[in-house]
Amino acid sequence: MRTTADQSRHPNLWPPFTQIESAPLPQRVIAGDGALLLREQGIPLIDAISSWWVTLHGHGHPVMAKAIADQAARLEQVIFADFTHEPAERLGERLSKLTGLDRLFFSDNGSTAVEVALKIACQWWVNRGEPRHQIVAFDGAYHGDTFGAMAVGERNLFSEPFDDKLFPVARCPWPATWWDDPDVDTREQAALAVLETTLQQPTAAVILEPLLQGAGGMAMVRCTFLKQVETLVRQAGALLIADEVLTGFGRCGDWFACHRAGIQPDLMALSKGLTGGCLPMGVTMASERVFSAFVGADPSLTLWHGHSFTANPLGCAAANASLDLLQQDPEQFRGFEARHRPHLEQLQAHPKVTRCRLTGTVAAFDLNVSGDAGYLNPAGPTIKRITLEHGVFLRPLGQVVYLLPPLCISDDQLGQCYKAIATALNQI
Repeated sequence: MRTTADQSRHPNLWPPFTQIESAPLPQRVIAGDGALLLREQGIPLIDAISSWWVTLHGHGHPVMAKAIADQAARLEQVIFADFTHEPAERLGERLSKLTGLDRLFFSDNGSTAVEVALKIACQWWVNRGEPRHQIVAFDGAYHGDTFGAMAVGERNLFSEPFDDKLFPVARCPWPATWWDDPDVDTREQAALAVLETTLQQPTAAVILEPLLQGAGGMAMVRCTFLKQVETLVRQAGALLIADEVLTGFGRCGDWFACHRAGIQPDLMALSKGLTGGCLPMGVTMASERVFSAFVGADPSLTLWHGHSFTANPLGCAAANASLDLLQQDPEQFRGFEARHRPHLEQLQAHPKVTRCRLTGTVAAFDLNVSGDAGYLNPAGPTIKRITLEHGVFLRPLGQVVYLLPPLCISDDQLGQCYKAIATALNQI
C-alpha cells in the first residue's frame, strides 16, 4: 500500500476518461462530509459537481448511511428472477407514482438503464408483429458507454474505435439555447422540421435527454421545444424515451425534467441520483401499455435481459432513503435555481464568459477562448487546476464550465465556488 508521502500513480488502477500519460496524479480522498471532500493532503474541497452528478444529498449523510447499514443486516442480495423483497416493491410503487409509468425494470447504472430502454422499445414492435428499425437521437447526445448507448450518442472521440460495430441511428439537431439568445426560435423550427421529415420513416423510438444534454456540454433547450417534439413523436406512432439519468430527482428544478417540460414519455431511464449517489443502480420505467406486449404464453415475448445485482436490496434501501429526504424538503431542488441566478448574472459580465444558462441545480457557461469547441479544449483543465487551488473541485467539459453541486451545499460554499471561478477566469 502506498504511504502518504508516495505521490506515484497506483500501479493496479485504471481510471475512467483519463490519459495516464498526461493526466495529473489523482488525489487520495479519505472521507466526505456534506458538500466537502476531505483529502489525505491539502485543504477540503467543495465537490461542486456532485462527484460526476451522483451525490444528491452530500457525502456521509447519516440517513443514507443508516438505511444501507440496516438493510445490510437484514438482506444484502437475492436473485430477483425468483424472489422479491420489500425495498424493491416500495421503490417500484413510489417511482411509478412519481413518473406516471407503471413498470420498473432494474439494472446497474445509467448506460444499462438506457440499453434496457432501447431493447424494450425495439422488441415492443417485434412483439406486436410490426417490427420497426429506425431509432432517432439528437446531435450532441450522450447516453452512456455500452454499445447500444454509444450508438444513440454523438459519434466522437469516445466512440470512434467502435463506430463500425454500432447500429445506425437517425440524427436531428438539438437547438441548445442560453440567456439572451436571439435565434432560438429559428433553430427550434429548423430542428422540428428535420424531426418531422425523419419520422416519415417508420420509427421504433425517439430518445432524448429532457431539458439538458449533460456530457454534451450542458446544452439546454426550452420546454416548449420538447412539447413540440412529443407531439411529432405521437403523430408518428413512435415511442418516446427520456434519458433522465442526469436530469432526474430534482436536478432540473422539478422531480423530473419531463415534469418541468410537461411531457410524458413511454420509457424513462434513471440512475445517478437514484440512490443519492451511495450505490450503483439503474432503473428503466415503462408504461403499462409497453409492458403488456411482453406478457403472454409465447416465450418469445419475454424480455430476456437481466443483471446479477438486479434490484439489489442495499441499492433499493438507499433509493428509498433518498426519496424520503427529497419528499421531506422538495424546496431543496425547487428553489436551487434562485440560489444560482445572482452569482451567474454577475459572472455574465466577465469578458471570458459567454452563453450563460441555468436549469434547476445546473448552471453553465461557455468560455470565450480560442481553440476548438469540445471536450479537448485546453481551457477546461486550466480552470480545473486554478479552482482546485482555491478549494473547489470542478471538471469542465472542454470550454464549458458548469456547477452541479449537491443539494446540501451552503450559501457560503456556493459563493466560494463562484469566487474561485472568477479568480480562474482572471488568470486564463
